[in-house]
Amino acid sequence: MRRFAILALPLALAACKVGPNYARPETPPPAAGPFQTVAPGLSDAPAEDKWWRLYDDPALDALVRRALAANTDLRVAQANLRRAQAVVSEARANRLPQGQTTGGAQYGNAQGAQQPGGAGTQWTYNAGMQLDWEIDLFGRLARTIEAARADREATEATRDRVALTVAAETARAYVDACALAEGIAVARSSAEIAARQLGLLRQRERAGAVSRLDTERSATALANVQAELPTLEGRRRASLFELAALLGLTPSEVPAEAQACARAPRVLQPIPVGDGRALLARRPDIREAERKLAADTARIGVATADLYPRISLGGSGNFFRSDSVRGSDSFSFGIGPLLTWSFPSILAGRTRIRQAEATAQASLATFDGTVLIALKEVEQALSYYATEGERNARLHEAVTHAEAAYALADRRYRAGSIGLIDQLDAQRELTSARSALASSDQLLGSRRIDLFKALGGGWADLPPAATPPR
Repeated sequence: MRRFAILALPLALAACKVGPNYARPETPPPAAGPFQTVAPGLSDAPAEDKWWRLYDDPALDALVRRALAANTDLRVAQANLRRAQAVVSEARANRLPQGQTTGGAQYGNAQGAQQPGGAGTQWTYNAGMQLDWEIDLFGRLARTIEAARADREATEATRDRVALTVAAETARAYVDACALAEGIAVARSSAEIAARQLGLLRQRERAGAVSRLDTERSATALANVQAELPTLEGRRRASLFELAALLGLTPSEVPAEAQACARAPRVLQPIPVGDGRALLARRPDIREAERKLAADTARIGVATADLYPRISLGGSGNFFRSDSVRGSDSFSFGIGPLLTWSFPSILAGRTRIRQAEATAQASLATFDGTVLIALKEVEQALSYYATEGERNARLHEAVTHAEAAYALADRRYRAGSIGLIDQLDAQRELTSARSALASSDQLLGSRRIDLFKALGGGWADLPPAATPPR
């Protein structure tokens, strides 16, 4: 009974783990409060995870789902997550007994043996098995598993961060392509107005009612409007090619629904932004930094445990048989505790501990910085979106007034009460206002995507890479 108690003592102490126990760092109380930027079109309701559905555009919803399933960067992130899960399984396997077996048969002279008749040769058979089970007395294996699990969770957060980027950039490419198609339509409409004006002037020039100078000025206005079209069309094609790459497709496989989109989707309800507390819990980059800190904290325990001996329970069994060794003499076995201690240099061991502690301190600083960056990005995105929204509203007013002014100038010019210069000025102002509004619409759509991206949604429904080991 006493022998059993001695053998069981290491097992009873196996729950001891050296090194610091991890505790999630606290964030400053102001970080959990409401955001500083308040503007029309925003709501303090909890932010949406599948934020692209706020557009109520089935084509956009389908494209984002396709991108989350087929994007190459996301496939890399999924593979990295599966690798991290395999590392956890390997770390867990080290807690199980480790063993090896040997066996063989030989024919030849047996040293010191002489067969009757002087042959001196015989068959010999041998086999052996050895088991070694490390008792995790100081928590080295437990801390290793703890670090591996935290690494896996950090890799999962990295995957989620990639998914957030993929969803945001897919939506941006689609919205940009639609907005640029709308801008092209506006530019073509302005070109049609200028072309009709030029055609009228050429008729009047042939009749001697206007001079060649008036015609050339009108032709200049038409050429300036037409000059915008190639740039807009090139930018739209670039957005479509970007969308194809995000979907894992070649440039020749641009989705038909994106090519057919002629009007940028709009959010017709206030955008829910939530507060700082929800943001810090949702953003995957914050979770990634926090899990890396947890892993580095666990590695301090691994380094500390290396200062202590490793205790194992070992056992072995052997079989040897020849013409001279038979029966019960062929078997042997042994079992008992084994002590392994590399007697490391105390100075070198404590240096490794200090290295691990410094790494954890750097990870803590990274976590704090990630929190500050997340809050900054949201406030910046809110500010940019609010100011561009106000500018866009003023540009809508400018277009309304410019259209009224052009209609009035056109009627007065046809009636002969104003000259061509005034009419061309009104046309130029209308073209400029429409162009500025189309550009603002595209920029506002991009600012909206920036806000959604900063808020950190879009990854919760990703399929798991595998069943996480526990």
